[in-house]
Amino acid sequence: MKLFKPTLTQWIFIGMGIGLCIGWIFPDVGTQLRPLSIIFLRLIKSIIAPLIFATLVVGIAGHGNLKQVGRMGLKSIIYFEIVTTLALVIGLVAVNLTQPGVGVQLHMDPQAADIVAKKQSITEVITHIVPQSFFQAAAEGEVLQIVVFAIIFSFALALVPLEKRTTILSFCDSLAETMFKFTGIVMRYAPIGVGAAIAVTVGHKGIGVMMNLGLLILTMYGALIVFIVFVLGGVAILAKIPIIKFFRAVKEPAIIAFSTTSSEAALPKAMEVMESFGVPRRIVSFVIPTGYSFNLDGSTLYLSLAAIFVAQAAGVELTISQQILMMLTLMLTSKGVAGVPRASLVILAGTLSSFGLPLEGVAVILGIDEIMDMGRTAVNVVGNCLASVVIARWEGEFQPTQTV
Repeated sequence: MKLFKPTLTQWIFIGMGIGLCIGWIFPDVGTQLRPLSIIFLRLIKSIIAPLIFATLVVGIAGHGNLKQVGRMGLKSIIYFEIVTTLALVIGLVAVNLTQPGVGVQLHMDPQAADIVAKKQSITEVITHIVPQSFFQAAAEGEVLQIVVFAIIFSFALALVPLEKRTTILSFCDSLAETMFKFTGIVMRYAPIGVGAAIAVTVGHKGIGVMMNLGLLILTMYGALIVFIVFVLGGVAILAKIPIIKFFRAVKEPAIIAFSTTSSEAALPKAMEVMESFGVPRRIVSFVIPTGYSFNLDGSTLYLSLAAIFVAQAAGVELTISQQILMMLTLMLTSKGVAGVPRASLVILAGTLSSFGLPLEGVAVILGIDEIMDMGRTAVNVVGNCLASVVIARWEGEFQPTQTV
């Protein structure tokens, strides 16, 4: 008789189920499991800086073709803008169809004031992407700052004579391989970390959190499904990407993102599976980390939906032109938002202030934001994985593997 040996994905699902039961039946115990989820997130975040730096340096300086890198960057930005614009449009259409904000009462929450205080102007967002210290950026988990430093470092290294460049390239190549092995070790702990994260969420908010403002939650998840099927699915068909194999490949990083509400937690695994899927490492290491700041499909869809929801809850009628202006504002301000929990609320607060909408709307959403954050974060990860395949196909370098 053949013994059942669960795969990592199955273990993660088992961990999620156990965590849900613990948080529901024993909420006090569930909330006390927070250290287990924090350990997992810290281990994952410790991988990000060296992995991104090493893979980008090898990918850019190792090939020495700076024009090719610039062309790939331009293609990435064009793709990101088209897809995130479609995400915003779907969010606007969905929220106008279901009207989830009508009849909702606004109440102020003390946490909302803290979120509003953290909002940044567009100028601050732009200057923030330039690191003043690589080590500070690495310690604080500033993904885009690490990417900017690594790209400039790679350009400089590419200009160095080959005999002097080889030593650093060899070191970075070895570092990248080591960090992928490191990721494999950490992922053995994923079922415990993910299960603990679910237990903490349910234990703290209660299973009844799923019933609060249910229409808003259903609207967002419905819009995300439409986006996945018609936009991401359509892109995959146009780019001739094997859809079933792709979604099979991204299921593990998507589950990690969904359960931890952190895109960063899924980053190392996402990069690993896309490389295994047939995307060259130099493209994976450039497109996915960059997309974490410029291609957050789920977050941008959520922002357009949430902003109109607040207007509906406040009884403010916005014209089509005002909604389009709001969409353009969100498109700009959402660039550079970190792939960490609650970052979207900061952008939302800034947008509400810009359009004179009540900031109490942030407080209303705060109570159910964690439930919505799960879905939008998972879509962020899937969207960036697909972007790496599309750019690889666009560059004529996608080589799909037979098995994933």
